Amino acid sequence: MLHRAAKRVWPALAVLSIAGPSAAQGPVGTSTAVAAQTIVIDAAPVPLNPGDPSVTALGDFSYAGGLWLTSKQTDRFRELSDIVVTGHDRLTAVGDGGVIFSARLVFDAAQRLIGVADTRLAPLVGEDGRPLTGSRADAEGLAILGNGDRLVSFEREHRIWLYSAAGGTPRAVPSPAANFPSNFGMEAIAANPGVGPDAYSVGEEMSGKTWACRLTLPCVAGRTLEKPGEFGLVAMNHLGEGTEVYLLRAYDPFRGNRIILQMFRSTTLVAQMDLALPLTVDNFEGLASVPSPNGGIRFYLMSDDNGSSSQRTLLLAFDWRRK
Repeated sequence: MLHRAAKRVWPALAVLSIAGPSAAQGPVGTSTAVAAQTIVIDAAPVPLNPGDPSVTALGDFSYAGGLWLTSKQTDRFRELSDIVVTGHDRLTAVGDGGVIFSARLVFDAAQRLIGVADTRLAPLVGEDGRPLTGSRADAEGLAILGNGDRLVSFEREHRIWLYSAAGGTPRAVPSPAANFPSNFGMEAIAANPGVGPDAYSVGEEMSGKTWACRLTLPCVAGRTLEKPGEFGLVAMNHLGEGTEVYLLRAYDPFRGNRIILQMFRSTTLVAQMDLALPLTVDNFEGLASVPSPNGGIRFYLMSDDNGSSSQRTLLLAFDWRRK
């Protein structure tokens, strides 16, 4: 989540559609050409347990590699709030400062995460085609529909915008009729193709309330996630066949960041992973789920560094397989 309203100034380097690196390049907005930047990312490996790098298991989850991502080239690579991985290696992320980041994931022979390539950074634009700034730029959630259209949920000025895969400026789509607190709103959003090609779900951070939405219908209340009161709902995924995954986050100065990943089939908890010190942990807000090489599910977690030198942008991979 964003705690500042810093204005972003974008150099005129190359024009990139918000549809990402696999799409045809062209203007993002109708009123202005928006610059995108190919950036160099340094990816340093991180162990699951800094005190014992041989540790690779966390309950029923196997650590499949992790990276600390930085860039000396730009100070705009920060505050990434949510991620989606399409195919098996195409990552897209949005950030609090109104940015969209794309990369190709790189793996070793054992399919462990070892790097990123083809990395690009661009501004999210508003309805006027210009880069978002200030309170309107606080992007928190990302979902990608089957046709490539992207849904981005925003805090502070609460709304959900659709960015068409064909390019152009965004348009507002249905969002819950709720009175969200300024900095605690629609942190979680996920496509729900099992319901329909235009279906998506939205989750509120502090209450754990969720809503079922479609592009042409009002959002309706869904389940309220039962969670410890100090934890907030920061991301969610639908895996099909009634299986849902939720990412919960808590922080206090004594225990630091604490993360819970929960997987439900209907209302039955089938797997849970707890991540806290002394393990590698930070302000994880982004969650992506894809089929894993071993036939299970691979989860990617990305942390929001809040633009702070004391926090990191981490990308961790975990594999789960029913035993």
